[in-house]
Amino acid sequence: MRCVICGSSDIEKRQVEEEFRVGSDLILFPIEVLVCSSCGERYYDRRAMRLLEELEEKIKVEEIDLRAVGRVLKPVAV
Repeated sequence: MRCVICGSSDIEKRQVEEEFRVGSDLILFPIEVLVCSSCGERYYDRRAMRLLEELEEKIKVEEIDLRAVGRVLKPVAV
């Protein structure tokens, strides 16, 4: 397999964090996908896409337990 972005054949399975935004919240979900080691392009198989779609639906109907793991700060005025 070659990367469609950079043409590299150095593609391997890696654990990544997929991001979901809900209002001003950011939800990080760990998932294993193929990633190009040269440019970082991600490749999702059907199983991964199905899992992410199910997770997105659970987030919408609040059927998933979430916990805070940090803080996001913005300047009050610039």
